[in-house]
Amino acid sequence: MSEHKPTEVTREQAEEAVRTLLRWAGENPSREGLLDTPRRVVKAYRDWFSGYQIDPGEYLRRTFEEVAGYDEMVVLRDIEFESHCEHHMAPIIGRAHVGYLPTHRVVGISKLARVVDAYARRFQVQEKMTAEIARCIQENLQPAGVAVVVDASHECMTTRGVHKRGVSMVTSQMLGAFRDDARTRAEFLDFIGIHGGRR
Repeated sequence: MSEHKPTEVTREQAEEAVRTLLRWAGENPSREGLLDTPRRVVKAYRDWFSGYQIDPGEYLRRTFEEVAGYDEMVVLRDIEFESHCEHHMAPIIGRAHVGYLPTHRVVGISKLARVVDAYARRFQVQEKMTAEIARCIQENLQPAGVAVVVDASHECMTTRGVHKRGVSMVTSQMLGAFRDDARTRAEFLDFIGIHGGRR
């Protein structure tokens, strides 16, 4: 959940804040094309930032123990996500790859994607999001190891500032066996298609 409990803001206050930004940008929020924009923006924000209403760990608390002794790597690749940079409120678009080494229980694979989504639907810094996903899986599943790699494009860099397109940022968090054992780490990177640091 969120680290700080925010002050309650009404929908009307949020919509008025959008009107203020429109005026600041040089627009007239009363013109026909913008009349419904504050309502639409607030609705979009409710969707984009729904992660604040979710406990990601809850997705991992229903596990399966009847796995016939399976203790090899479980990897979910190419989990697409959309997030927003907490510095400029600009989109972050990317993919996450998640792996873990189960000890005695596994989780439904859709739950791993939901964990990624829950953290993505908050204002984020990619490094923090990568660590949050890994820590959530480690704490709730208690596996022998967790690996998370996130590859994303940051619109705060491509549409403003240096305006560099085609650039992606890659972050990783390795815990347990993935951190301690180079062969396990290499196997995970091979599974997700990263060879020698290149994709």
